[in-house]
Amino acid sequence: RRVAQHLRDRGYEVEERPVACSPAPLLALPIAGAGLGWLTLLEVPLLLLPVRPWGALLVWALGLGFLALVAGGVANGWTTLGVTPRADANLVVRRPGRRVRRWLVAHLDTKAQGHSTAGRRVAVWMAAAAIAALGTAAAVRWATGPLPGGAVAALAGLGAAGGALLARGRLRGESPGARDNASGLLAALDALQGAPGDAGLLVTAAEEFGLQGATQLVREAPGLVCGTLVVNVDTVDDTGDLYVVHHDAAGDALGAALAPALAPLGLPVRRRRLPWAILTDSVALARAGAVAVTVARLDGSTLRRMHTPRDSADGFAFDTARRLGPLLGTALAALPLPPDPSGGTSAAGDGAGPRAVG
Repeated sequence: RRVAQHLRDRGYEVEERPVACSPAPLLALPIAGAGLGWLTLLEVPLLLLPVRPWGALLVWALGLGFLALVAGGVANGWTTLGVTPRADANLVVRRPGRRVRRWLVAHLDTKAQGHSTAGRRVAVWMAAAAIAALGTAAAVRWATGPLPGGAVAALAGLGAAGGALLARGRLRGESPGARDNASGLLAALDALQGAPGDAGLLVTAAEEFGLQGATQLVREAPGLVCGTLVVNVDTVDDTGDLYVVHHDAAGDALGAALAPALAPLGLPVRRRRLPWAILTDSVALARAGAVAVTVARLDGSTLRRMHTPRDSADGFAFDTARRLGPLLGTALAALPLPPDPSGGTSAAGDGAGPRAVG
């Protein structure tokens, strides 16, 4: 409401679209971790003892399939597990009377978990290694007979470690969210003031709960972003390289056009595809027909802070976010627009319109 009023005071038209979001998808990792731990315990005697040779492989395949179904269902929102929904809202910001062909995007929510973003990536990699190793061991057990005790003990340790790390993914504590994503919102607000007249801003909800805000937005209003250009800003630290992240060939081309405009920051600009196990709102918007990229600045120290109480404004100057915003606003006017699905003109809008943030 504060952000919406801030923009209305500066002459923008702001539509609030309610979002009933649930943190239940975040339980997918703890469920997967607990399941991996129990499945590892079931496998140990089957790998060691002279029982039926196919038993370990059958139990592993069936157990892993069931676990994937349950955890995947929770992650995709098939069930809320009785978790109470939370009230939030997406903000759709336009200049009065203008049709938007270029969207700036930033999510407004934050979260705190038992591990940081870096910790989550380690947990996923560790769990993936454990699943691959235990699956291979079950196949070897079928082909050659019981495995040595030392090897099985090592596999049990790997499976238990992977499961325990995944289980830490539940919500825990609080995070100020200074970098993720107060910095991105600041850059997007500053970009809006210098953007062309056909530019708008989407302030999304529940990004941290699995892109629920952006997903609901495109489901309710599919024509809002289809055939538009999207620049999502998500985490702009004052350390690390600047990344322009894409999801498909069209996004890669957009990133190639945008990168030179960011050179005045004096930072290495790296274009790449979105890493596995990372989600940003541009994923949902690209699937809805937008040509989308995400812009971010971060490094390993940022990833170790994100989603923890350490993501605070202490010692953080927001310097890069303040310099990035005006560059993005100017760059939007020069970026080529995708074909207009409505058949209208694809020319740039006229002028910058009202000022957003001083």
